[in-house]
Amino acid sequence: MAVKSESAPKAGGGRKLNKHAESVWGYVFISPWLIGFLALALWPMLQSLYYSLNHYNLLESPKWAGMANYREIFMEDQTFVQAIKVTFTYVVLSVPLKLIFALLVAMLLYKAIRGMTLFRAIFYLPSLVGGSVAIAAIWRNLFGIDGIVNKALSLIGIPATDWINLPTTSLYTLVMLAVWQFGSSMVIFLAGLKQIPKDLYESASVDGASRIRTFFRITLPMLTPIILFNLVMQTIGSFQMFTQAFVVTQGGPINSTLVYALYLYQKAFAYFDMGYASALAWVLLILIALSTWIIFGSSRRWVHYEN
Repeated sequence: MAVKSESAPKAGGGRKLNKHAESVWGYVFISPWLIGFLALALWPMLQSLYYSLNHYNLLESPKWAGMANYREIFMEDQTFVQAIKVTFTYVVLSVPLKLIFALLVAMLLYKAIRGMTLFRAIFYLPSLVGGSVAIAAIWRNLFGIDGIVNKALSLIGIPATDWINLPTTSLYTLVMLAVWQFGSSMVIFLAGLKQIPKDLYESASVDGASRIRTFFRITLPMLTPIILFNLVMQTIGSFQMFTQAFVVTQGGPINSTLVYALYLYQKAFAYFDMGYASALAWVLLILIALSTWIIFGSSRRWVHYEN
């Protein structure tokens, strides 16, 4: 009589065990990021949302206020209205100018000639150091009443102007500082230019198209996805601008450079009204989300993809 061999484990059960082990190891490998996200991002956001519904001054326990902070923001706070105006003006001026300048420089640096890599690195450098406190302090000295800008203008007979302390010009100094930091957008535009098929330019050359016509008919449409990406990223960054306004102008004169993030900082750490500042932070999040949604909604009309 034949002896029956022991039954082998089912293949399906082995596959399930392998998948379970893979899932466990997957969570193990992403655990540093996951812990950082939960502890440094999600939990502070939930705390901020809770504080926005309370009166909280960092010294006493939070006191429930419901929507009182939000009602005060939208119905009573005139400084909030001023901060919104300044911020939108800054975004509308700085973002398009930065992207235009970045695209123009990218087209100039696109040619493959000796030493071009060094030039690209030099033009990218402002984006690495432009957001620092040191550069903001230098910028303040450049546009001061005795700064280099006024000394250069005096050579051609233009009288000195206190650019930073005049309400009509102070915000434009911050816009110029933002445009100067065009390096990151320039690098992305360079990558986009390299992806445009050269046979398109060859066909346009055969047809006798001018450089301007080639730019508007080939280069610009092919770069619209890159423009969309840069537009979204720069818009989000501009809404959160803080260091430059804090160091260069400190929100003045007469709140002419009081951008939203600086006003939020003042409420939180100058007046210790953390509940109100948390509400301001959530309003800023909604404003950024709405602006991004509008940009993506409009992109259907002007962004062109190869397919």
